[in-house]
Amino acid sequence: MNTRRILRLICGAAVAGAGCLAVQLGAAAVPTLNLQERALSPQVKAATSLAPIVKKVSPSVVNIYTTKKVRDLPRMMPFFDDPFFRQFFGTPFESVPRERREQSLGSGVVVTEDGYILTNNHVVDGADEIKVALADEKTVLEAKVVGTDPQTDIAVLKVEGKKLPAITITDSDTVEVGDFVLAIGNPFGVGQTVTSGIVSGKGRGGMGIVDYEDFIQTDASINPGNSGGALVDAEGRLVGINTAILSRSGGNQGVGFAVPINLARFVMERLITDGKVTRGYLGVLVQPVTEELAKEFKLKEPAGALVGQVTARSPADDAGLKDGDVIVEFNGRKVTDSRHLRLMAAQTPPGTQATVKVIRDGREQEFTVKLGELPPDGLAKSGRGGPGNWAGRGGALRGVELADPDARTRRQFDLPSDLRGAVIVSVDPDSAAAAAGLQPGDVIVEMNRRRVASVDDALEINREAKDPRVLLRVWREGAIRFVVIDAARR
Repeated sequence: MNTRRILRLICGAAVAGAGCLAVQLGAAAVPTLNLQERALSPQVKAATSLAPIVKKVSPSVVNIYTTKKVRDLPRMMPFFDDPFFRQFFGTPFESVPRERREQSLGSGVVVTEDGYILTNNHVVDGADEIKVALADEKTVLEAKVVGTDPQTDIAVLKVEGKKLPAITITDSDTVEVGDFVLAIGNPFGVGQTVTSGIVSGKGRGGMGIVDYEDFIQTDASINPGNSGGALVDAEGRLVGINTAILSRSGGNQGVGFAVPINLARFVMERLITDGKVTRGYLGVLVQPVTEELAKEFKLKEPAGALVGQVTARSPADDAGLKDGDVIVEFNGRKVTDSRHLRLMAAQTPPGTQATVKVIRDGREQEFTVKLGELPPDGLAKSGRGGPGNWAGRGGALRGVELADPDARTRRQFDLPSDLRGAVIVSVDPDSAAAAAGLQPGDVIVEMNRRRVASVDDALEINREAKDPRVLLRVWREGAIRFVVIDAARR
């Protein structure tokens, strides 16, 4: 090995090896770079950069910080919970509930210059304190809840202000699959973040996220904290409110959902003007039309909503609709499926004279239906805090589907012919009713010591209840027992 090679190895191992090489081998000349430090030309920027859209939209997207009190119930030692033990020693210290403050964050969109903000219901649900930070991250405002609608996961907030940066809103019905979109929000609390993608699908539903689902699907990244943020088009116009993702990991996997702004506007306008969301009521139980059903009902295609049952004395019943009708058009708009019909009816004001086109025995017929109002347990709640707030989410009967005892339900659940009450058809497993042990086939015969002879009776008593705890008498398999549902625990 020659002397020059040994010198390189020694200097390479030394702490100041680079300097040693420079001295021994000579310093390299500074490279000549082709520097171009000017900004992108306006022409190139307009064609390729998203910055102009972001600059236009980002001031309208805010961060929402919420705080709520949470009561923890510590786990007791087994013998402390023994009634005999507690008779002498009372409630042990370990079982005393402890209170803590829980903080969370989300996003929102300023939609009016005087301070109305759209966000998700789940962002502000149960919050005792709500603060809104504008995009400059310096201006922080106290916000109050104007109203919330759990059925669509939309909430409306109000802050005091003038000339706030309100976003431009467009018609979300004109959005097409393949259109370019941006999602803007505050994921993971890192600060305002922009992601891009396309509209992957429209009219998505049936996923059990909320009651009324008509989502815009996008592959623009939506992560925790993005909830309530803006989904905008290539001109920076609001097309949706980012709401949810489908993910196995909890993070973005390219399947995100936004509430279309047309639906969010409907909810917002009702909450602001009426203090609640009133929805149109048709009075039919419908199901999707399959290929097999389309053949049986002499349909050209498997589309529309098949009427399985017309509710007695409902608007549909009064108009002349019958079981077995297939509703193919509602108020001049094509009905694609049962979910679509439910959405259209719900967004039509009660009292509206709506035309309904059906296929009956292979022939088209048209009826005029004067829509009623969806029963009160389906209404949104107005404001927050104060007694009775829980009732706006359905109260004790939240998550419970009821039916009057008729020939069909009597056969289905083997009910006596003389039994009167409200039949439980289904129970949401996450509801307070399920926690109390209610199940399909139970019949509610009394609520808060008042007789229940029908579904209307049950809904009326449920609506009028002043306390989240409701006492039921329930018939099950020939026996009657008392059941207590505490809606405040869910």
